[in-house]
Amino acid sequence: MEKLDGKSMDIVKANIEALKQLFPEVVTEGKIDFEKLKLILGEEIETRNEKYEFTWHGKTRAMKLAQTPSTGTLRPDKASSKNWDTTENLYIEGDNLEVLKLLQKSYFGKIKMIYIDPPYNTGKDFVYKDDFRDNIKNYKEITQQTTKANTETSGRYHTDWLNMMYPRLKLARNLLREDGIIFISIDDIESSNLKKICDEVFGEENFIAQLIWNTEGHTDNQFDIKINHEYILMYVKDLNFKSKAIGYVVDPNTRAESNVWKGFAENSITKNGPANPPSEVLLPKGFPCAVDEMVLEPSDVPNEYYSDIEKVGYITREITRRYDVSYPIRKDPMIVKNGKLQTDCRVYSGWANVNKLKQFIENGFKPIEEDDGKMSFYLSKNGVIYYIKEREKVRHILSVLRNMGTTEQNRSRLEQTGIYFNYPKPLELIQYLLKIGSENDSIILDFFSGSATTAHAVMQLNAEDGGNRKFIMVQFPEKTDEKSEAYKAGYKNICEIGKERIRRAGEKIVQETGKTDLDIGFKVFKLDSSNVKAWDPDFDNLEQTLFDLQDNIKEDRTKEDLLYEILLKIGLPLTTPIEEIDYNGKTIYNVAYGSVLVCLEDDIDLDIVQEMLKYQSEHMPPKVIFKESGFMSDAVKTNALQTLKKHGITDVRSV
Repeated sequence: MEKLDGKSMDIVKANIEALKQLFPEVVTEGKIDFEKLKLILGEEIETRNEKYEFTWHGKTRAMKLAQTPSTGTLRPDKASSKNWDTTENLYIEGDNLEVLKLLQKSYFGKIKMIYIDPPYNTGKDFVYKDDFRDNIKNYKEITQQTTKANTETSGRYHTDWLNMMYPRLKLARNLLREDGIIFISIDDIESSNLKKICDEVFGEENFIAQLIWNTEGHTDNQFDIKINHEYILMYVKDLNFKSKAIGYVVDPNTRAESNVWKGFAENSITKNGPANPPSEVLLPKGFPCAVDEMVLEPSDVPNEYYSDIEKVGYITREITRRYDVSYPIRKDPMIVKNGKLQTDCRVYSGWANVNKLKQFIENGFKPIEEDDGKMSFYLSKNGVIYYIKEREKVRHILSVLRNMGTTEQNRSRLEQTGIYFNYPKPLELIQYLLKIGSENDSIILDFFSGSATTAHAVMQLNAEDGGNRKFIMVQFPEKTDEKSEAYKAGYKNICEIGKERIRRAGEKIVQETGKTDLDIGFKVFKLDSSNVKAWDPDFDNLEQTLFDLQDNIKEDRTKEDLLYEILLKIGLPLTTPIEEIDYNGKTIYNVAYGSVLVCLEDDIDLDIVQEMLKYQSEHMPPKVIFKESGFMSDAVKTNALQTLKKHGITDVRSV
């Protein structure tokens, strides 16, 4: 019976395995031959001493910190959760470096969008002080202390901030889907440094834009310049990966609408849109497909289509058919006259309009024009009509974001609901970013969640467009100032503010929309040391240490604590369905519909093993996990393993 590894995902080992898959010839006796790897890479190796690079004191240590597995765990806190049994949302209290490590196995490559609002390094905000040796112990010590600012007197003002950000961004990238996107808020103090480390972590080629948010603020500096902007850096995981767009399909026979997703190829998020998307594919609003050259034969355009109104629609559809594009935009004027293509008339596919589409259907599928001459539909070759779903404020994504609310407005709104937080990001701003970067069923991560604006925005957008986005909020339980309004209102740390905001915002959204099926709950987990005792003997009292290790589970931990640590360590999401089965007073956990069966009881006998077999998945042999010291005897353990093996179950583990 294999014993579960108590560590989070080993990123170094995973990287080595990936390298072996790419270049098996560089593996010699199980190790990487770097000289041979250099030969394979050829001229791509940089051998000069002088080269362009961005470095600072502690960068190597920061890289190692990102690769060092965590031995911690996330303990469930049902008391401060909401709708525990049904929600798919998460709120995690703890140092986000350790939390990101612990999420690696369960959420690797599953996050569609990340938004973070990290400390701006103003000298007044909290900056994490990581401990390379034992970050869990360091975290526990810090949470008992008052907030510490990163002041310039530390001597390493920018360095400390970079060492804090770098490993977190490295780990965050692993969690993104291949079509994932990250938005990072920042101001002038660290924007240049953040851009450089993001270029390194995500790749310069995956940089999309540095958005400028017009904050409408009035902050004076020594030069009497009113600073009324901040930045939002925007990167994708892989610019060339196939992504998805949202739209409706209308069946011309039944005229029934159904929400569908259509994939499209190459550069889902670019400055000019994809060059050659496949046929009958819907492109998202904001990224139209530009067709550089259009050539139509005279025979392609019958005389009856020569009227000014119908000609545009016909040529547009011919372009979509001929060039396999579903959303063509051509800036150059075009016209067919006397059998030749001239340059007097513009060709558009136009933006979607639901009312115009209905008008088009009612008109027998004949073209209906907008007042400005732009078409509001696309008719594909098979007779199905595709159109872009209306997405407010995302028609053209501009690099300067205006009318996105202000921090002061949102602070005032929150105070009216009894929530106190000094610098909350506007709800409107985060909703806008969600419309750009997420899909209806996306998982959204914010690991500097603050007052939980991102969670609020996710719930609000789901209410508006019927989506089923899920959020994961991560926040350090930074203590509130005893003189602050938040402290006076009973909020002892920022996590208490964030959780209460989600509770109140969710209830308000349901009350205002009447949508009772929205997921407005969240499961709370708290970072802690492992539930399993470490082998750290007290040599002055070795006999007592050995006696304590007879049961390797810590005394103050519950079976449920241990269960969720198991989920993390074997790579299952924390929202995985779990059924608790009571068998003769002992609990069996049926995880993910029989994919994993767990019993963490003492005095396990063969009857319990037989009962567990009743719940195994029909589709594949399950993983079966027991407590190491849980069996009645070694003989029972041996017979249990043989029984499971007879039923085709060989993946049996212990904790």
